[in-house]
Amino acid sequence: MTRLSLAPRIRYLLGRARRIDVGSVVERAKEASAQHHKPVPTIVVDMLWSAARHNVGFQDYIDYDFAMLTRAERDTYMTHPVSNQLSQKYDRPDFRWIFQDKIEFNRKFSEHLHREWLVVEEGNAAEVRALTERLGTIVTKEPIGQAGTGVHRYHAADIDDWDAFHRGLLSRGELLIEEVIRQHDDLAAVCPGTVNTTRITAFFDGEKAHILAMAQKFGRGAVSDQMTFGGFYTMLDENGHAVGAGYDSHGHVHETHPDSGFRIADFQLPFMDEVRAFIDRVARVVPEVQYVGWDVVVTPDGPVLVEGNWGAGVYENKPSVTGIRTGHKPRYREVIGF
Repeated sequence: MTRLSLAPRIRYLLGRARRIDVGSVVERAKEASAQHHKPVPTIVVDMLWSAARHNVGFQDYIDYDFAMLTRAERDTYMTHPVSNQLSQKYDRPDFRWIFQDKIEFNRKFSEHLHREWLVVEEGNAAEVRALTERLGTIVTKEPIGQAGTGVHRYHAADIDDWDAFHRGLLSRGELLIEEVIRQHDDLAAVCPGTVNTTRITAFFDGEKAHILAMAQKFGRGAVSDQMTFGGFYTMLDENGHAVGAGYDSHGHVHETHPDSGFRIADFQLPFMDEVRAFIDRVARVVPEVQYVGWDVVVTPDGPVLVEGNWGAGVYENKPSVTGIRTGHKPRYREVIGF
């Protein structure tokens, strides 16, 4: 078994200690107290102890209902501090930039995108117009961004001055234009107005990509399915079936999609065999970055790649919603051996 280095953990804890917002911790504790009927001081102490001793982020504690779990159950949950340590250990720093820059990512993974894209540059206003008019609707992205920030959607019918539109893209740093992905009908049935992505966290051991966890994200009609746009997610089992209702980090639970009425627990990701094979292929493109959170969309023809996140983040089961009181850390340990 490979032990994770103490140095990244210590740096993380020191950074958290410097940035700790006591008021925020207390507010989170009040939220957990109201839900799980435990005294606020008890939860505050437990949150601080869990962070210092067991690598549990404050938001992890709330999101995964640690106040209602036993110590053994908590130990099955993947947390952001542990995920950060894995990223630092298994994602080589000199290759991370490929995943941080969306334009470079598209160049490197072009054969797996299965959609048109264009870089906005000085002097290519005519190309931007031609592509936008032919596609009808486009998505623009700022090269450096996360959690859906810097993503915009435009319709050709709404644009009158193409030179001004081009100048605006340049000035705002929206330098990447992409064709809107056509998602599978089973995804559109839940939310047709947003391209709904599947977050697949995987580890490439040099020979094979191992799927560690899968989360299905659903939007609310906006350009992105991220929580900052009102989105939420549900965990999928190894066969791509939802394990329960949807939820987010703001205390919202969705038995059904608020707009379509689709029952989230009934969702089944199509083309699951193809998805597994697809993850194994994309993981080989930059093998120096082994631990990645891949965002894919299943289309009528199979999966396509949206982006890869070298800082994979964590999506986990929520016990109070699903009734399942265990997480995915045993799978991570089985594959990675920490």
